[in-house]
Amino acid sequence: MAKPTPRRHANAPKDLLKLKLKKDDVVKVISGKDKGKTGRIIEINRETGRVIVEGVQIVKKHTRPNPARQIKGGIAESEGSIDHSNVMLLTSGGVPTRVGYKKEANGARVRVAKESGETLDKK
Repeated sequence: MAKPTPRRHANAPKDLLKLKLKKDDVVKVISGKDKGKTGRIIEINRETGRVIVEGVQIVKKHTRPNPARQIKGGIAESEGSIDHSNVMLLTSGGVPTRVGYKKEANGARVRVAKESGETLDKK
């Protein structure tokens, strides 16, 4: 029988994904149950590669009232996370696009739309 693989790297820190998306970008959902919806990115998790988009993947959570913490009971709705591969960045004209990078004259690296060449970073 073969030896089991050693677990010496089990607790090593995980590499963070390099995403071309940023917080407050406006994106369009391209697959899943909310396909076609647009929204602003609220949060990005680079460890798992998931993003939370405003008004997309709404989940319901049943909460018990807690008067000590001023929490009302009932059904609370909030956004769930979706995979970063299921969203596309929108240009200022509202067109979904892939993202590339370009160096400017001053040495800054800016995001550009692949199709139109439009600069996506706000100044």
